[in-house]
Amino acid sequence: MFGGEEAALAAVATATVLAAGLGAWLSDQLSRNAIGFLRILDHPNERSLHSSPVPRTGGVAVLTGAVLGMSVALLGVDADARLGWIAVAVLLVGTVSLLDDLRDVAQGYRLATHLAAALLIYLGGLQWWHLGLPGLDPRLPVWVAGPLSVLYIVWMINLYNFMDGMDGFAGGMALFGFGALAVLGWQGGALTYAALAAVLAGAAAGFLTRNLPPARIFLGDVGSSVLGLLAAAMTLWGADLDLFPLWVGWLIFSPFIVDATWTLLRRVLAGEPFWSAHRSHHYQRLVLAGWGHRRTLLWSYVLMAAAAVSGVAAVDKPEHEQWLLLLGWAAIYALVHLRVEIAERAVDATAR
Repeated sequence: MFGGEEAALAAVATATVLAAGLGAWLSDQLSRNAIGFLRILDHPNERSLHSSPVPRTGGVAVLTGAVLGMSVALLGVDADARLGWIAVAVLLVGTVSLLDDLRDVAQGYRLATHLAAALLIYLGGLQWWHLGLPGLDPRLPVWVAGPLSVLYIVWMINLYNFMDGMDGFAGGMALFGFGALAVLGWQGGALTYAALAAVLAGAAAGFLTRNLPPARIFLGDVGSSVLGLLAAAMTLWGADLDLFPLWVGWLIFSPFIVDATWTLLRRVLAGEPFWSAHRSHHYQRLVLAGWGHRRTLLWSYVLMAAAAVSGVAAVDKPEHEQWLLLLGWAAIYALVHLRVEIAERAVDATAR
């Protein structure tokens, strides 16, 4: 590592630009099926919002860009043993997800791989040891912290996959989410952490050059599943470094966490098979209600940006203001739910 904060900043900035550039170039190549062995198409199904086949190897572009970027960043920041555990977990989830994109892998094998990756993250020291709420932060016993950590990581892997169903959506969440974590890492002096978050945000930005509506390429399972894994690992890592309490990480990624969790609970309570393909997420319902991809995505980006800014700003606030912020966001998501239902009712009224 070269010394000095200026050298670190230069390395991270260069790494982020390189990650974005490679992510954009590879996304372009893959969108035109220029790399033969990675020619994988996403054919429309009952869950889809697109009507014609689209390449779904964008995750390869994002991960390749991030790997190159992090390699450059390590010239200016210290290596961290946790990076190795994260890398092996990413390799596991990325491999099974790519195989699933190529030819369907049985759900049980995918879940077993997700569990193995979650255990690796846990063994690497990224664990949910504290409750993580403002003023309510007792240390959890091992018998609670272990299962909670694994469950959280597995849920984040899968919810990110569930939410990857609209042009520009999952890539945008990665840009805003990891971008906010990079800011928090830099402010807290955790340069290695900030570097990894920054190159992930940069690679996502590069991918978005070909993923904004109308998308020419999708993330595919290899992208969405790995980004979910990384979102879990990075929020746990940030909390472990005392950069922010865990709830701040949840707030930053709340546009995905709230929608996916709410939809899952709603389907379970309705007796629906929650594991089957569907189009009942809020963003899908808005598109189907006539908002279209662009309008839905624009307002989703507003929500993501607001959540990211709120998360960064919340760290230095007193406890009572943090609780007010959380209550405010609970109200925002209640209004989002209400707005979706109003849009659907308007469509039903027109149809009559």
